[in-house]
Amino acid sequence: MSQIQLASIAAQLPYAWRSTIVGQAAGANVKVLRMDALAYPDETHDFDEALLVLDGQMNLDLQGRRVQVAAGEVYIVPAGVPHAVAQGSHGTLVIIDR
Repeated sequence: MSQIQLASIAAQLPYAWRSTIVGQAAGANVKVLRMDALAYPDETHDFDEALLVLDGQMNLDLQGRRVQVAAGEVYIVPAGVPHAVAQGSHGTLVIIDR
């Protein structure tokens, strides 16, 4: 077992919005990525997805409703719900999914 420096890994990724898997727990992938203030398009999954903002802020669009997720907060998007990220989102995002 080892410690994982999430913010450091995200900062070194060559592209924003491209996650890397840093581990697995209870059958779920633990991913990290860097948000760069640009929007990320709509997507839908057949599984629940946990979005944990490590630092910064994420502006999540859920079918026309905007939710601001601050550092230290997590938002769990239910399976089948379309979601996108609006401009202005920045910082480090941890994603827990399948």
